[in-house]
Amino acid sequence: MLIPYDLLEAETLTRLLEDFVTREGTDNGDETPQDVRVEQARHALHKGLAVIVFDPDSQQCQLLLKEQVPAELLDSENNA
Repeated sequence: MLIPYDLLEAETLTRLLEDFVTREGTDNGDETPQDVRVEQARHALHKGLAVIVFDPDSQQCQLLLKEQVPAELLDSENNA
């Protein structure tokens, strides 16, 4: 299920983005400061390049590039 980022409260979105950018394996040796990575993620959401996906089975959210999201999920959300 896609979660529209603009329906989240500002602080909730910030905390979610902080969680995304600090997860193990997300920095790949990149030493960019956390606040810059959060803003890069926020920018990707605003531009429609990334989306927040919630998996009800695992109860986890992920930040994915739109191109990584299965087409059927994008189609079902667009037709809802």
